[in-house]
Amino acid sequence: MSEDISLTEVRDRIDALDQQIQELINQRAACAQKVAEIKMRNSEGDAVFYRPEREAQVLRTVKGRNKGPLGGEEMARLFREIMSACLALEKPMHIAFLGPEGTFTQAAALKHFGHSVVSVPMGAIDEVFREVESGAAHYGVVPVENSTEGMINHTLDMFMNSQAKICGEVQLRIHHHLLAPEGVDAEKIEKVYSHQQSLAQCRKWLDSHWRKLERVAVSSNAEAARRVKSEPNSAAIAGDMAAELYGLTKIAKNIEDRPDNTTRFLIIGRDTVPPSGIDKTSILVSMRNKPGALYQLLEPFHRHNISLTRIETRPSSRGTWAYVFYIDFEGHATDPGIKLVLDEITQEAMELKILGSYPVGVL
Repeated sequence: MSEDISLTEVRDRIDALDQQIQELINQRAACAQKVAEIKMRNSEGDAVFYRPEREAQVLRTVKGRNKGPLGGEEMARLFREIMSACLALEKPMHIAFLGPEGTFTQAAALKHFGHSVVSVPMGAIDEVFREVESGAAHYGVVPVENSTEGMINHTLDMFMNSQAKICGEVQLRIHHHLLAPEGVDAEKIEKVYSHQQSLAQCRKWLDSHWRKLERVAVSSNAEAARRVKSEPNSAAIAGDMAAELYGLTKIAKNIEDRPDNTTRFLIIGRDTVPPSGIDKTSILVSMRNKPGALYQLLEPFHRHNISLTRIETRPSSRGTWAYVFYIDFEGHATDPGIKLVLDEITQEAMELKILGSYPVGVL
């Protein structure tokens, strides 16, 4: 009897807390509406409602002050959705992503912006850039590198001529599943569809378990899932979102060759992002073709104690055997030490393009 009374008391306490939480969320939403009114009143043109540096600071604070039992990451995700819903009251954002619906890029977009945005699928990476540059979308999300297969060269190449700026980043743990329509006889499957990157990320597993399957590369994992929905004796390699969207069952789960398989995505927009306190900067540099050019490019970073996180080489459109360097490093372009580094590089480089300074991914 005492246990029943105790359970009732705890449930009553939960109900009371739920009411308080709901009231506080609505108070926060009302404050968000006030912020929108102030911005509209003080803005001469289109008011900027989404501030990447501000949201990164809030989410870091949430994780830092969290005392459990919920983990800091889980608590930040809850606040991410609250912030997304409040921002939608100010102005719903349109986010272009590499589609179709059900791709990992859409999952990354929703992880970064929350589920209260309007996600707009695009057919190719260059279409995402154009959608952002034209103003049809507020931001875009594109993949840039995978921990197994390396850089996405198409994304890097788009930055050479695009005016879009990098405004943020998000990492997504990639879990691949072998999917097929419900009730399919696994023994009769003859081919498997997926994006070429996903086929590569599951190569060893396929060699060990389904060596005889014909492997067909398509434009996206979601497209693979869509195809097998109506094609007998076929399967797809895709993630949870595609499986749910197209009503497919999992013949095998988590078939990626590396359990830590992760893809990094970039958020692109039209505006520069002020410092958030923990930032990263991306640049493109074209050096003169002379002895010691690479040393002259990298030495200032070492001398000023700036940590590089990525350096890649891509062919330049300027001529045969000409190259540009894509570099990520810690810090914001407005930091005094980094300004010195960039000034020194400018003196030696043929061209230096700052792609953006942005908050290091929180989630």
